[in-house]
Amino acid sequence: MSDPTRLQAEPARSVPVVSRADVVVVGGGPAGFSAAVSAARAGASVTLVERYPYLGGLASGGMVLVLDDMCNGAEITVRGICAELVERMGRYGLAVYPPEAERGHDPAMYRKWSRWGLFDFNTHTKPHPICYSVAFDPDGWKRASDAMVQEAGIELRLHSWFSHTVTEDGRATGVVVETKAGRQAIMGSVVIDATGDLDVAASAGAPFIHGAYMVTTVFRLGGVDTDAAERFQFEAPERFHAIDREAKRIIGGSWDYWWLKTPLPGIVWCNCPHMTGLDGLKVEDLTAAEFEGRRRIHALVDHVRANLPGFENCFVVDVAPQTGIRQTRLLEGEYIVTKEDVINRLHFPDSIARGRDYYTPYRALLPKAVDGLLVAGRHYSATSAAQKMSREIPPCMAMGEAAGLAAAMALQAGVSVKQVDVAALQKRLRDQGADPGDRPSANARVAELQA
Repeated sequence: MSDPTRLQAEPARSVPVVSRADVVVVGGGPAGFSAAVSAARAGASVTLVERYPYLGGLASGGMVLVLDDMCNGAEITVRGICAELVERMGRYGLAVYPPEAERGHDPAMYRKWSRWGLFDFNTHTKPHPICYSVAFDPDGWKRASDAMVQEAGIELRLHSWFSHTVTEDGRATGVVVETKAGRQAIMGSVVIDATGDLDVAASAGAPFIHGAYMVTTVFRLGGVDTDAAERFQFEAPERFHAIDREAKRIIGGSWDYWWLKTPLPGIVWCNCPHMTGLDGLKVEDLTAAEFEGRRRIHALVDHVRANLPGFENCFVVDVAPQTGIRQTRLLEGEYIVTKEDVINRLHFPDSIARGRDYYTPYRALLPKAVDGLLVAGRHYSATSAAQKMSREIPPCMAMGEAAGLAAAMALQAGVSVKQVDVAALQKRLRDQGADPGDRPSANARVAELQA
């Protein structure tokens, strides 16, 4: 165990500046990718920094292989860059979603689509209605996002692990990263923190809270006869539930459906096990999650091979290279979104992104005490309870798209990111196909914009 009372002095050293850009985005996950593409398309020069050798973050590397929380009944609420990425993956045959005519409460459609995970899990009625959600392949995400980044003319720097933020007089002016070539500095006029863990903003001195939620080592199984498995589920429900209940006990926590189909035949996605009491910022806990997750995975495989029809010949294809971290640091920004805001569908005049039927104000992307910095992703300014309800990938992509455009607009207008004309930002987001949530739904409560 580390001893916080013992310190090792580090010698001062100069760090070479390897890149300068209008906008520096740290984190190539869904929010950071969207921010970088949005800023570049708006005319800014952009450098995108990512620690892994691929784009996609928890979507690809964490293998969170369903996009949900992106519709309000029949209304699709997350569009823009997210929709473009889905369309590209669909062209590759690596994205699956139910056509509009097959969404709703039809039991036959539930049987057809539920094992893809394409239902509204937020409803209290069962079976849950089929809705607009997307099952995708992780390499399809990498391929599509690579293409979009290249087309936008973004300088992409992979294999670059964030070290600390460079600040001058309370303003973020760049970041230092660790690489195989040593430390490198990347300077920018605006920095966007899309790390998921608030690494950049915390390093710059922005206030935050430390939240926690369950951790998952996501995995995929191959050699599964999904048709046989689904027939067993629906035609022998009592036997199925007994075997399924034991599977959930062995894996130690999962969603209602512990396995879902993917666009690849015979390969299923398992968004489990759920492990609690672990801190996603601690090396010791992350290491423990990897060992414990794999132990549970292989115990589960033994069980389903012996007992679950369709899984007799299953095998582990892969365990996600990124541990499934849902919550660590959360920004305390100019506005803090609360659980009540999400539940009550509170609409903000400065809304710049939507989820299924909740809204994210621009102020929730703005750190206190630090200028020249925007935050986009699951670490946005929210309480722990609110974040657990509003951290899904599509709304985080919508946040990123708004942050990237706001950064470009601030530079073009010669103003701080805190002084961006939000009405103009909303209009430009809508003009480029996004839904900033500027038009409240009929059941939304409207908030007053506080001075």
